[in-house]
Amino acid sequence: MWLDQVKAEYGDDLDINWRHFSLEQINSRSGPDWKVWEQKDLREARALLASVAGEAAKRQGDAEAFDRFHLALLTARHAGGRVPLNQDEPLIEIAEQAGLDVERFKKDLDDPEILAAVVADHEAATTQENGIFGTPTFLFENGHTAYMKTFIPPKEEAVEVFDSFVSLFGSRTYVGEIKSPQPPWPKGALD
Repeated sequence: MWLDQVKAEYGDDLDINWRHFSLEQINSRSGPDWKVWEQKDLREARALLASVAGEAAKRQGDAEAFDRFHLALLTARHAGGRVPLNQDEPLIEIAEQAGLDVERFKKDLDDPEILAAVVADHEAATTQENGIFGTPTFLFENGHTAYMKTFIPPKEEAVEVFDSFVSLFGSRTYVGEIKSPQPPWPKGALD
């Protein structure tokens, strides 16, 4: 959501290419052969259906369709009532609010080609080259990756936070991790 504010400021000078990543898969204790996307019903997974829904939104023509859906989904999940990510109806309502063709969207939720695209994103993320383990992780043009754990910054600080993050991690591949040692969050962050 705060990256939408950053994108609005930067316009065409910032290209954000959202990719899918399954926290349920990466955090699974079922062994390396278990795959969340190979289970009987993707609606039993915590968030896999939401990733499929994002790909279904992309099919509706242009990046703007996905952007509208994605922002509405993030808002409903993180600034709203914690909308479930594995149920059709809330995702369909969000698609409708985003101005998508709802009938096409419903059909695409069960398209195995879309699920395959989600799986391909996840598998690309977890390669040794990228080593992604959580979200959000940023993959910069130079191939460097950086994970960022944060609350949503205040609107008036969104661009400054992004610029500082990119300045520190975008080209400085020798910076591997910075961490505030007061779990679960730094003192005062929730005040």
